[in-house]
Amino acid sequence: MPLLTLLLVALIQGITEFLPVSSSGHLILLPQLTGMDDQGQVIDVAVHVGTLFAVILYFWPDVRAGLIGLGRLARGKVDTQGARLALGLIVATIPVVIFGLVLKLTGLDDAMRSITVIGWTMLIFGIVLYWADQTGPTTRTANDWSVKHALTMGFWQAISLIPGTSRSGITITAARQLGYTREDGAKLAMLMSIPTIIASGVLLGAEVVLTADSQAARDGAIAAAFAFVAALAALSLMMRLLKSVSFTPYVIYRVVLGVILLWIAYT
Repeated sequence: MPLLTLLLVALIQGITEFLPVSSSGHLILLPQLTGMDDQGQVIDVAVHVGTLFAVILYFWPDVRAGLIGLGRLARGKVDTQGARLALGLIVATIPVVIFGLVLKLTGLDDAMRSITVIGWTMLIFGIVLYWADQTGPTTRTANDWSVKHALTMGFWQAISLIPGTSRSGITITAARQLGYTREDGAKLAMLMSIPTIIASGVLLGAEVVLTADSQAARDGAIAAAFAFVAALAALSLMMRLLKSVSFTPYVIYRVVLGVILLWIAYT
């Protein structure tokens, strides 16, 4: 695969994975709007691995606490913040795994990969994010995350399997509506991405291992490295901006892109 294509795919995935603008929607749009060949599952898995390492590195103290808590959770103890975080992440991941399997087994995941679907989800869920961000209270922090809230955010996260919705966007929307601050809502959304990306990687990875050759593996490694750098930069920038800026700029981008896509789709 040409280096330029790998770079474009990696940059799009890396930048949009953690911003509330839908990485999957942009990756689907890339070949449809440019005429480029679809990057295929090998590259999809590779760039997701790159973004996975980026979020783990950025939130390493929380990830480390969760891993230690996972050990305590395995012994039936939920007596530390790390154990509660691990339990919350497990609970939040269950709905998206179930919904993802249903979509894959029924073939609906491929049926929804269209400009029309992405246009509507960009527009609708962008407006929903704006509503939640403007009306949601800011009374809770990440330390207040409960199993009930984890399950609620998990159900919202499952909706993100519809292209254009944005996994980070919909989970941030849920967090803001539940009363979490912008920074802590985004932090929980990012931490929720770790088991979700791992689950999707396992689902696609089995097929990739059976079909990939040495050239595909090399392309995947290059794409993963580019995606890691782009994701780390985008994540760092967004978390810094949230100290003083709302989610409105992302909403404006989503609405404008959604309108353009719908105009293209219906004309």
